Amino acid sequence: MNTPNEKNKGGRPKKPVKRSYRLRVACTALELQIIETKAKQVQLTISEFLREAAFNSHIDTRQKTLPKEVLDFTGQLNHLAANVNSLAYKNNAAQAFNAFERTELRQLAAQLKELAEAIKNSLK
Repeated sequence: MNTPNEKNKGGRPKKPVKRSYRLRVACTALELQIIETKAKQVQLTISEFLREAAFNSHIDTRQKTLPKEVLDFTGQLNHLAANVNSLAYKNNAAQAFNAFERTELRQLAAQLKELAEAIKNSLK
């Protein structure tokens, strides 16, 4: 009840926790229809339904970790790509390869062949 010093101004009583944030959720027409139907089945508004689903459901998290072999292949490919790129840069600058660079180029070609073979074998 009101104390003698308080005057009742009328209107809706204040809520203890005000929900002042809005979310925009992108979905298809079919997804919207499913959400609306499910909310109606349990006699909730869409907001109440989505809050309940968020608080009371369990979703398995996706781990996007690659196998160690794939990470090793990626590291080797990046290393080889950097070496090939530096040799291609020199070739495009019309500079001749010395004996060391020619040997390095042959080694890179052999490493690429080995790596390609290893990838083929791992995919079988």
